[in-house]
Amino acid sequence: MKEIYGDQHRRMQDLFDTQPLADRVSDIIVAEEIADDRKGFIESRDLFFLTTVDHRGYPTCSYKGGQPGFVKVLDSKTLAFPSFDGNGMYLSMGNITANNKVGLLFIDFETPHRIRVHGTASIDPNDALISEFFGAELVVRVTITEIFINCPRYIHQYQRIAPSKYVPQNDRLTPLAQWKRINAVQDALPARDENIAESLGGVITPEEYGALLMQGKA
Repeated sequence: MKEIYGDQHRRMQDLFDTQPLADRVSDIIVAEEIADDRKGFIESRDLFFLTTVDHRGYPTCSYKGGQPGFVKVLDSKTLAFPSFDGNGMYLSMGNITANNKVGLLFIDFETPHRIRVHGTASIDPNDALISEFFGAELVVRVTITEIFINCPRYIHQYQRIAPSKYVPQNDRLTPLAQWKRINAVQDALPARDENIAESLGGVITPEEYGALLMQGKA
């Protein structure tokens, strides 16, 4: 597992005299497959953070949320998660199609605990697995390269209050997105979204949307 470190890491480890420790930690915690206890933790999460790299070399960090279990461990080397309706930019999904290396960070803010995953991702618009993710536009499969726990010392402890009402669920209608009411985007919305403003009470300004956002109503 020493290949997890490059020259840049070794220089920092030498600066702080931690190379032997770094090697020992790597030997202990870094694995190439998802163990059963890791599987249970991953599939119990209702959020994670996804990193991808764009065409300019910039890393993109994205929050992904869903119902507990929205990330599925398919086998010891593969996990999958859905991509839901967003803002139309497709930054993470587009990045994956050009550079398939990804990082995932799963955090339990209540315990606290966290697991990091490095892997290669793939997207197939016709993936048969999409039927298992209600409301998904796409499914991302990740083949595991490395998976490891991280020390939880600096994780602030928070309590989950309520799930997002916008997460698709098969027993109710998903609320429409308030930001799609903003006047500046009306002529750019895809046809499927062009009546959302009317359905929600009319077009609003960016300032009015900002007020909804600050009130937790967006």
